[in-house]
Order: sequence, then structure tokens, then C-alpha cells
Amino acid sequence: MNQNIKRFSPLRQALFTGAIAAVTAFVMPAWSSSVHTPLKDSPKAVLDEAWQIVFREFVDGEFNKVNWQAQREELLSKNYTSREEAYTALRKSLEKLQDPYTRFMDPKQYEALTNQTAGELSGVGMQLTLDEKTKAITVVEPIKNSPAIKAGILPGDRVLSIDGVSTAGMTVEQAANKIRGSVGTNVSLRMGREGEKEFDLTLTRARIELETVTYRVNNEGNRKIGYIQLREFNSHAAEQMQEAIEALTKENVQAFVLDLRGNPGGLLRTSIDIARMWMDTGAIVSTVDRNGKSQEIRTNRTAMTKLPVVVLVDGNSASASEILAGALKDNQRGVVMGTQTFGKALVQSVFALSDGSGLAVTIAHYYTPSGTDISHKGVTPDVKVDISDDQKKQLATDPKLIGTPQDPFYAKAISILAGVGGNRPLAINESK
Repeated sequence: MNQNIKRFSPLRQALFTGAIAAVTAFVMPAWSSSVHTPLKDSPKAVLDEAWQIVFREFVDGEFNKVNWQAQREELLSKNYTSREEAYTALRKSLEKLQDPYTRFMDPKQYEALTNQTAGELSGVGMQLTLDEKTKAITVVEPIKNSPAIKAGILPGDRVLSIDGVSTAGMTVEQAANKIRGSVGTNVSLRMGREGEKEFDLTLTRARIELETVTYRVNNEGNRKIGYIQLREFNSHAAEQMQEAIEALTKENVQAFVLDLRGNPGGLLRTSIDIARMWMDTGAIVSTVDRNGKSQEIRTNRTAMTKLPVVVLVDGNSASASEILAGALKDNQRGVVMGTQTFGKALVQSVFALSDGSGLAVTIAHYYTPSGTDISHKGVTPDVKVDISDDQKKQLATDPKLIGTPQDPFYAKAISILAGVGGNRPLAINESK
């Protein structure tokens, strides 16, 4: 696969993301031999690069009955006055494939994707929000081991100005963009804190690992439940999941609740590694490419726990989340509970193009271990949970309730783990 593309990364990282698609491999740029030298300095170069990648990789060898050769001729026959004009033409060509997950990303969009999947960012490490009452840019929480937390920034602190520019009227995104910057550079912040005078801080930006796994011990009666929330499958999620399982096991928890609600996906390799932490035997997922070639990925007897686990899912649990939930369900290793998941069953590769832009291309379909195609259907929970609009609003406005008895999903999970008429953890096969 990708014979004409030189790979600079040690392995192809597959990515599942509800927003942009499923499995993706990152491939670094290199000129194909069929890109003629005169094109190299023109916007047409990237168009030809992208065309060739789609020609080699797209899952539908008939290109949705689009004459893809004619599309190349059309793209290269036009004169483009700017890269943006060329980008627009490329996007229009890709739309004809009628696959929303095969898409072009300009350099900023591609950089954002790679940062997301890396699970890292360059900045000072603050989660920000816009306070509904005061309209002030407010710190939700400083990130662990970040310059912000080392400087003593606290939840609830207000960011009043950034490098001398007032944040009044700024959106959260605008403020975050001004705070971000290259590692080693400084940013000056004027901060406000309830009951104290305004104060100034100069922070040095650093590379920050984002926390995608959070966990805690919940004491439910005379039982200890290990609650783990996984927000996305980025490159640090597996090591963070391992840390969570190890820590909770040392606390002698009797069962786990694994919360995948709202998780849009992430890296395929990460989803496989995490599945292997929960499953000792069985298949995890299988993929089928454009030539009908199937590949099955299995466990390798490296499970870290055999304790019962309930997996919480919802309509925003997508792609890699569905791979993990489907594997645990089909192998009867966990009880999947909640609402129907998103329904993403496509495999993508992401290619870096020579001008810093990127291309995501659907290259295969995936199936759960039982052979189920969840495309447009999602994973069906073993136990369905319906909550009212008021309950949804309450959880959305007060995230601290998530993973507590005031959370209807979690409360039902605890009931399942308790079993009928007893306090012992429920064996997984008893939930069927």
C-alpha cells in the first residue's frame, strides 16, 4: 500500500474519529515520480499529489462511478492564482466521491489534527471557558504538570488580558489561539481571582501532554468501583489507561465502569492496545480493503484485569470507541450499556502533502468480532438507558455529576454490577 509514498514515521498510525472518520494512518510527504517537475512550484503540484493518493488508496475502486482520470485532467487544466483556489477545486473533486470522510485539510487543519492525535499541545496548559454570567474568559482547570499549574493558576481564575490585549469580547477559541505558541516562547497574562487583586504572570510555553484518561475509586455501599473515563484514543491514551487500571487494581476495586460517552475516536493502534488490556483472548476487529482482503486483529493474552466491567456509550461514542465496545460485547467480556452508538465503520489513512496540507482517504471497512457491520447503525447496547431531556441538561451543565449516583447511566451500571439480590460483583455472562 502506498508504494510511491516514502514513510518517515516508524509505523502507520490508524485513527478513528467520529468527526472526520475512522482508521487513519499518517504518512509523511514525498514527491511521486509522476508529478512533473514544472508542477512542483505551482498549486497544481498538491492537486496531483492528492489525486494520485486517492487513485491508489480509496476504498471504492470504481470511485463512486466517477471518472477519476477525467477529474485529474480537469484539476490540472485550470490555472490557479492561489493555493486557496486550488484547495477549493480539490475539495469539489473529492465531494463527487460522496464520502464525507475522504477530505482535504489545509495546513492549519492538518496541524490541528496531528496535534489532536498526538495528545499534545504547545501552550501553558489551561482549559478555558466563557463564564455565562460575567462573560469573562475563565480557567476551568489547569492541566497537570503544565506551566499554568506550576505558576499557581487555579480553577475559576479569570484571564483578563493576553500580551497586553484585553480579552473582553473574545471567544474562548480566540483566547486559546493567542495563548498557544511555540515551545520556549513567553506569554504575558493578567489574571483576576475572586477576593484578590489582579496580578500579572509571564509563562513559558511548553509541550503539554493532554490528560485523556481520568479515574477514581467510587465507594458504593460496601463495594469499591473503579470508574475510568476515556475521552479519546490519542497517542498517550494507552499508557494513561494502563496507569489507571494499575492504580485502581492496587486499591482493590471489585469491578470497573469504563465510560466512553462522548468519545469521538482516535488512533487505531491505541484502541487495540486498550482492548488487549481488558481482553485476554478473542478477536478485536477485522478490516476489509478495496480488494476484499480481510485482516483480523486479535488479543495477545496481556489482559491486566479479569474483573467485571460495564462500558458506558452514547450516540457520540464513535469509531475507536465502537471498536472497543464492540470487541468487549462480542467476546462477552463486558456489558455495553447506554444508547446506540454513532455508527462509524470506515477505515482511513491520513497523508501529509508536500505543502504542509493533508488528505484523509477512506481505505477500508471494519467489522466487529462477530462480523457485524455497524455503519450507520452503531453498536447496540446490551442494556439500553433512556434519560429525559432534563437529565441530559443537568449532566451537561454540571459535569461533576458524571460518574456519580446522580448520573442515570452510572447508577444503572452500579445496579448491574451488584447483581440481583446481592452485593457481589455481577459476572459478565450473567448480564446477558
